Amino acid sequence: MEGLISPETKNAILKSSDIVSVVSDYVQLEQRGNQWWGCCPFHQEKTPSFSVTPEKNMYYCFGCHEGGDAIKFVMEMEKIRFPEALKLLGKKFGIEVKYTNNYTPSAQKADNSKELYIDLYNRVADMFHYGLVKTEAGKFALNYITKRGISMETIEKFKLGYAPADRQWLKKFLKSKNFSDDFLAKSGLFSKKYPDIAFFSDRLMFPIFDRRGQTVAFGGRFLRGDPEKSPKYLNSGDLIQYQKGETLYAFNFAKNAIRENKKVIFCEGYMDCIAYHQCGIQYAVAPLGTALTDDQIKIVRGFADTILLSFDSDGAGQAATQRAILMCRRQGLTVKIIRLHNAKDPAEIMVNFGAETLTNEVNSAILDSDYLLNFLSQKYQKDTPEGKSKFALEFFPYIDALQTDIQKESSLDLLARTLNIGLEAVKRDFTNREDLKKRAQRIPTERAEPVQSEVIMNAEFRAVLAVLSDTNQFELMQSRLTEDDFENPFARSLFSTLKECYNSGDLSFVSVLNHCNHDGIKQKITESVSRGEYSQATSQSIADSIENLEVNSLKRKRAAILEQMNSIQNQLSIQSNQELMTKLFEQKKLIDEKINKKGLGYGSGTGS
Repeated sequence: MEGLISPETKNAILKSSDIVSVVSDYVQLEQRGNQWWGCCPFHQEKTPSFSVTPEKNMYYCFGCHEGGDAIKFVMEMEKIRFPEALKLLGKKFGIEVKYTNNYTPSAQKADNSKELYIDLYNRVADMFHYGLVKTEAGKFALNYITKRGISMETIEKFKLGYAPADRQWLKKFLKSKNFSDDFLAKSGLFSKKYPDIAFFSDRLMFPIFDRRGQTVAFGGRFLRGDPEKSPKYLNSGDLIQYQKGETLYAFNFAKNAIRENKKVIFCEGYMDCIAYHQCGIQYAVAPLGTALTDDQIKIVRGFADTILLSFDSDGAGQAATQRAILMCRRQGLTVKIIRLHNAKDPAEIMVNFGAETLTNEVNSAILDSDYLLNFLSQKYQKDTPEGKSKFALEFFPYIDALQTDIQKESSLDLLARTLNIGLEAVKRDFTNREDLKKRAQRIPTERAEPVQSEVIMNAEFRAVLAVLSDTNQFELMQSRLTEDDFENPFARSLFSTLKECYNSGDLSFVSVLNHCNHDGIKQKITESVSRGEYSQATSQSIADSIENLEVNSLKRKRAAILEQMNSIQNQLSIQSNQELMTKLFEQKKLIDEKINKKGLGYGSGTGS
């Protein structure tokens, strides 16, 4: 039985824990007299009501009435138990943790503890880093990253690494260091189906750190081989020491700069984030293989009042930007959009134009309202009643997300001036927006959950079902497809369910059934698994099905673009739509290139 931490240790930690220092790791504090004040991390607020009193070594929120000492604060913020909080504070303030009855912690007795897995990941990160910078095998990966403009200093700072191509090497090495099979099986470093096979192999590795700089997970970038058969990025799933939806890449490096500048950049991924940091823009962070979450915004909300979004300019990036705008505004934060010119990402600007240009792009970020109005101006015709109405309906959710009446009133006025119509008319439509929305949706939206009817068993639905027989293939499926790529609403719904389970860290059969809300889909899942319909399906056959879905989606998107282009060509006002026409042509060109890569041979003309 594990010993108890001694009372002397508890008292020493409580006495030595500088509560202002502890809380400042999570909340921006300002001193007023003998107390420190900040916005409460436990509930949403704009005016600070959260106080810290050093003399009493306690905190209290006058808004939500949460309060306690340094130990309770760490327990709440880190979601850990009392002993773990004591150990964390003991480490922070240099106090040795001692136990009653001369107890000594044993690695064998606590083989599933958070601390031991963090220690394992730190060791593996060191090995991967050595493999990148010191071995011949990692030389090609080092050449790749340096050609992308990343300096050796940055490589050392972010501890970038290389995972060996030999997928059995890591297990053999760790076994030689006396790690048990059971401990390693739960580590997330190995395939669930084949426990001797490393999850990451022959990839450029990005260690993911917690706020204290400890390695808790990995991301791995594909560099060579057939890109059609392997996802560009592999990312650790949720682990005992890591929840991706509650972690931000590079926050450990960025938190001081975020606190000093009171702003933060949310960017697309590892490379974008690293490029910002190398250029001296230290307040950049990135979500981790998932869409931005409310919990990730809460991490920075205590330090920043302005969010800058730096996502890709493609369709997926624009959708992510618009979603992030609403999420950040609902948490009372100001939002700006970084628009990159003459380059697709920050790393490209860094290499081609230098750090000063990237800094200028950041300083030229525009307000989210201007970004949305510009986006909608390109999407809808503002000179027609129908276009004005659709434009306004799509802008209303932004106004809904704003937190003050002044912000809402100002945005309604801005919308009225943009559409060149009276403010009162805009206000009336905003008041009646739900009724207008229902009227505009005479046909159910594509994203709606399918009604409880007979499930359509076509190739799309069977492809998603097949992934349940080999859940390791879902990483490939979600890297190549989104909900928009499915025509069958039942396939789309099942794909969304699998993604939800995957993001929660449990893609088991039971978890999928629990998350599924459609009785017909549940029945098909149960029948399929019971009969073992896809148990003999190979990884290659599932990958082929995924590719077929991707190709079919590209063809549908291409056809929709051609239809829109033909419609514009038939209008008398084609000149005023020239910018949209050019944009559609570029979108079609990109799709043609993707289809041609798959050997289907589309041309690039407007009528092809």
